[in-house]
Amino acid sequence: MTVGALLARGGCEALLIEHRAYGITLQPGGGHLEPTDTTLIDAAVRKLSEETRLDPAAVSLADSVPAYVEYGRVPARPTKGEPDHYHLDIGFVFTADHTDPGSGGTGAAWYLLADAKRLVGHCIARAVSRPARAG
Repeated sequence: MTVGALLARGGCEALLIEHRAYGITLQPGGGHLEPTDTTLIDAAVRKLSEETRLDPAAVSLADSVPAYVEYGRVPARPTKGEPDHYHLDIGFVFTADHTDPGSGGTGAAWYLLADAKRLVGHCIARAVSRPARAG
């Protein structure tokens, strides 16, 4: 199982990263759970922070209900000893105002919603279209 984070800003932008191993643009996350993760949301915040260098305190959970649940094939990465396998990815929506990713080559950048949808798919629209219901 993996977790993802759809991070929206101002209702019209989404934060995306350049996935180094696969050479594609994605939403942050897709990371495996760690023993220290107490909830799926905690894991999503951890992955978001790791992949963007954003301060976890700078983001807010927009909805405690997952925005997407996806199941898909992940190609083998022999250099990491990973065989071809499948991921069940659960993604949550977070918001941030006036926040920029940290420096250090994370490849994280804000994209207009139309561009983000073109690059990643329709799950990005959920980052800005769902009403907040955290709690």
